[in-house]
Amino acid sequence: MKTRKIFNILGALLFFLGLAMIFPLAWSLYFRDGDLVALALSLAVTCTTGALLYYYCRPAGDDDTTLTHRDGFMVVSFGWILAALFGALPYIFSGVLPNFTDAFFESMSGFTTTGATVLSGLDHTPRGILFWRSFTQWLGGMGIIVLSIAILPLLGVGGMQLYKAELPSRQDKLKPRVAETARTLWIVYIILSTVDFVMLMAGGMDVFSALCHTFSSMSSGGFSTSDASVGQFGSAYID
Repeated sequence: MKTRKIFNILGALLFFLGLAMIFPLAWSLYFRDGDLVALALSLAVTCTTGALLYYYCRPAGDDDTTLTHRDGFMVVSFGWILAALFGALPYIFSGVLPNFTDAFFESMSGFTTTGATVLSGLDHTPRGILFWRSFTQWLGGMGIIVLSIAILPLLGVGGMQLYKAELPSRQDKLKPRVAETARTLWIVYIILSTVDFVMLMAGGMDVFSALCHTFSSMSSGGFSTSDASVGQFGSAYID
C-alpha cells in the first residue's frame, strides 16, 4: 500500500475543500452575521492541514505512483471521513453546533446528501453557515472523490482506482481518460445547477436562497434555509 501517496492525495483533497470555504466566507462578509471568524479559521485550518499533508507526503522521485485498487478504496474511505471531519469545523467554531458529534453528523449528512439534520432554528442561523451547509450537499451530490479525480493529473497519478472505488456500479467511461470523464460529469452537473438556479430565481427567490436550494435540490439532499423549508415561500411554482 502506497501510504505516502494516499496521504498526498488526501492532502490535496483537503486543500481544495478548504478553498471551497471561500464561498460561504464571501456571504458572511456580505451579510455580517457574525460567522466570519469561524469560517476564516475553518478555511485556514483545512487548507494548512491539506498543504502540509500534500507537501510532506510527496513520494520520492523514483516511487511508483500508480494506485492499486486497495489504495483507491483507502483514499475514498478516508476522503469522505476527512471531508466530514473538516466540514464540521464551521459549525463548531461558530457555536452553531458546538458539540462535535452533532457537527460531524451534520457535515456527514451534507456530504453524503442524506438530508438528516440535528440543526434547528435555521431562520436565525448565520447565513454563511447556511450556505456552507447547502454547499456540502452540492459537492457531495457529484462526489468529493469524483471532483478530486478531475484534478488528479495535477498530482501526477491516474484516477481509475479512485473512480472504481467511488462508483463501483457505474464504471463505464464517457471519455477515454478517467479525468476527462469526471470533468464531463461536473460540466453537466454545473449546467443543470445553473438551469435550476435560474428557474428558482424566476419563481421569486433571492440570490442567496436560490443558490442554497439549488445545491440541495440538485443533490436531492433537501437542506433548506428555514425550518419551514420551501414552505416559507408559499409558492406552488417553487414547490
